[in-house]
Amino acid sequence: MDDKEFAERCQQELAVIEAAIEVVADNAADIDFETQGGILEVECADGSKVIVSPHAIAKEIWVAAKSGGFHFRYDAAAGAWIDTRSGDPLRARLVEILKQQGQVDLDLS
Repeated sequence: MDDKEFAERCQQELAVIEAAIEVVADNAADIDFETQGGILEVECADGSKVIVSPHAIAKEIWVAAKSGGFHFRYDAAAGAWIDTRSGDPLRARLVEILKQQGQVDLDLS
């Protein structure tokens, strides 16, 4: 994957995630979020943060949360960003992280 394709895929994925978080935030969930410079930062009710950011050099999307740091690489066969260690899809992992850390029911299906 070249730099342009990586940037496009990241932008698409972050837009989907941001839209889902916006729906939850609009429906009275106690979270706040902002995107700056392509980095999505979600603040949970307890003040903790989940950060989703592209890492162009590694061609990965990184997620930082209380439960740890996760690296996701695009898998063309799966058509999804996949955790380089566990094999879990980014969307499923993010749903789990936000449920545990922020008591937020995010729909990324």
